[in-house]
Amino acid sequence: MPTVDRFRRPAQHEDLLNDLTSKDGPFRTLVEALMFAAALGQRKSRREKFDKPGEPIRLALMEGRLYGDVLIDMIAAVEVQEDPKILADDRLDERVRIFEEYANGGLSYIRGELNTAATRDLDVLIGNLVMEALASPEEDDEVGAIISSADLDW
Repeated sequence: MPTVDRFRRPAQHEDLLNDLTSKDGPFRTLVEALMFAAALGQRKSRREKFDKPGEPIRLALMEGRLYGDVLIDMIAAVEVQEDPKILADDRLDERVRIFEEYANGGLSYIRGELNTAATRDLDVLIGNLVMEALASPEEDDEVGAIISSADLDW
C-alpha cells in the first residue's frame, strides 16, 4: 500500500487556520498551527474524524519542521499503544490519519474556547492554553511525558 505524501486539513476550520496564521496570528505557518492543534487535541482527548478536507499540505513540510515527524509518531504510538508496529514505514498513512484527526479535534477545541472566552485575541488564547498545559500537566498526558523524558531542546 503506498504511503501518503500529503496530509489533510479540515475544511470546516479553514477560517480559523487563516486567523491562526495571519500576519497578526500566533503561528507563522499552517504546519505550525496544525502541529499545535494536534498536540492540543491529543492532550484534551479530542480525536475527531472529518470528511471534507481543505487543500492538502506536503508531508515534507512537516518532516522539515523540528520534531514534526516525531510528533506524528508519538501521537500515533500513544494512541495505538498495544501495537508497536504502528511505527513501521508501511503504516505512515495510519499515523498521518491519527495526526489529522487530533488536529481537527484541537481546532474544534480552540473554536469552542474562542466562542466562550472573554477575549477573541488568538495570541492571548493560545498563550493561555500553553500556560495551562505548563502549569497543570494532565495525569494522562503521555505525549507530554515522552517529550519531557526525551529532554528535547525546543
